[in-house]
Amino acid sequence: MPHSGSLATFAAAKKGGRSLPKYLNSLMRAAFLVFCMLITGWSVAQHGGHAAPDAADPALESRSEAAEFNAGKLIMGHIGDEHGWHIAGDLTLPLPVIIYDTQRGLKVFSSSRFEHGHAAYDGYLLQDGSIVAVDASGTVDKAATANIWDLSITKNVLTAVVVLFLVVLTFISVAKAYGRRAGQAPKGLQSLMEPIILFVRDDVAKGAIGEKKYESFMPFLLTVFFFILFANLLGLVPFFPGGANLTGNIAVTFTLALIVLLIVTFNGNRHYWGHILAMPGVPPWVLIILTPVEILGMFLKPFVLMIRLFANIAAGHIIAMSFFSLIFVFGATSAAAGYGVSVVSLLFTIFMFFLEILVAFIQAYVFAFLSALYIGAAVEESHEHKESLV
Repeated sequence: MPHSGSLATFAAAKKGGRSLPKYLNSLMRAAFLVFCMLITGWSVAQHGGHAAPDAADPALESRSEAAEFNAGKLIMGHIGDEHGWHIAGDLTLPLPVIIYDTQRGLKVFSSSRFEHGHAAYDGYLLQDGSIVAVDASGTVDKAATANIWDLSITKNVLTAVVVLFLVVLTFISVAKAYGRRAGQAPKGLQSLMEPIILFVRDDVAKGAIGEKKYESFMPFLLTVFFFILFANLLGLVPFFPGGANLTGNIAVTFTLALIVLLIVTFNGNRHYWGHILAMPGVPPWVLIILTPVEILGMFLKPFVLMIRLFANIAAGHIIAMSFFSLIFVFGATSAAAGYGVSVVSLLFTIFMFFLEILVAFIQAYVFAFLSALYIGAAVEESHEHKESLV
């Protein structure tokens, strides 16, 4: 007897909702939308510059005659974005540098030309993770730097492409499995994904948006949930192509939150806007204070989404790198201290790794659930309208 709550039953129910292939097409469109918005967000963020140093540089700083380990530089370099992907030792994967200079036009070259920030190329220099313009003597030209738009394929951009590829590949594989095994029990990746998708559908979308309108927003909710989940999990992988702090980058979380704000704004009904602009039953003189507060609340909700995801993921990476840094900090005093601390640091790092796996799922769920709540509040009908329908 087939499982009554399975996706196979849901996909075959033509009267109850759209089939799985249509869901897949909607998911593809939503994934492409997220990708385009992320690229736009990164372009704006990179134009403002990065405060983090280039993680491809060695984490050793020369002081007097001795080289001292710089833990802050190592940690900030890890959580920041890069124009090259450090793989191991001196091996670094160079990434394309794409610059639009309003004075000199479009420039495209490899990040290896910068030699990890130690050399200028064609009038440009990689300084503290940002591309700046320099004159013939190597001095930074602030006026010319203001004309630069950095559209480079950075480490985070490449990671986003990898994550989106994994999301699309996963759903194509699952969709084909349902086509081959119609009416049969799920198997393999299909059996892993089904309870997660059903969870997002039943406990996130239906509960927050409602039975009648949740289907329209399922493609977005599934996309954002699995995008964040895959990005969080890939960031825990300590070797290429993992280890990037994608969802711990505030430009990424800002763009995701902006998408939620746009969906809520354009789907809000008369009941929703009526409560924001002129709440019923409230005296006019109170609306002078209440209406600006409600409008501010519209922007505070996605702001909370942005900060919550950014802070939780970035904090996990910082804590893990801090444990690793303790080994070198104590090792600088004596080899025995370094070896002794390494055992404790390794145990704490393993503990943090498993904790971060849990956090990866929790943060994906929280972002999707809060997004569904905001959407549900925007499309909810008034009580009078509900009673008239009954």
